Amino acid sequence: MARALASTYRFSVDGSEHLVSAQALGRPILACWHGRILPAVVYFRDQHIVAITSENFDGEWMARILTKFGYGTARGSSSRGARKALRQLVRDVREKTVAFTVDGPRGPARVAQPGAVWLSKATGNPVLPFHIESAKHWSLRSWDRTQVPKPFTTLALSFAAPLVVARTADAGVLDEQRRALERALEDCETRCRAMLST
Repeated sequence: MARALASTYRFSVDGSEHLVSAQALGRPILACWHGRILPAVVYFRDQHIVAITSENFDGEWMARILTKFGYGTARGSSSRGARKALRQLVRDVREKTVAFTVDGPRGPARVAQPGAVWLSKATGNPVLPFHIESAKHWSLRSWDRTQVPKPFTTLALSFAAPLVVARTADAGVLDEQRRALERALEDCETRCRAMLST
């Protein structure tokens, strides 16, 4: 059912050159907001990407969806199992692309947690910020206002330039990079909305 619905979506992509440049630097660490997880799962399906999911009930539900779309999962969150999941991602990113919803699993919405930039520092792999916005969708009454795209809608996807965090980065630099990630995601959202308005 989910795959049948996903097959009706049409994607318009901006900034694909950033994806290419990120891949040239290493396996990308994909980063988006939690509220756009469903269209992101559809777009990147069947690429054997490893996504971090929480260890609570919501994480179990999401892990099942991810598996159906060809993803692997690392279980953990900012509140439970984080170190275990990040250690797994350090191993996985050597061979696979990994993905974060950077304000998950419980928010606050649109505030990036440090996991993605920490992983870039630990591995040297680039963080690739992106945003997806759907022209027609349902919005859930959740903390992140999750979008569920309606059938046959157009979705705009925008990639930002990759961010690479130096292995020598201290806590101050890590926070600067975390805030740079937030700004990049905001810019991507602005571009997506402009794409859908034309």
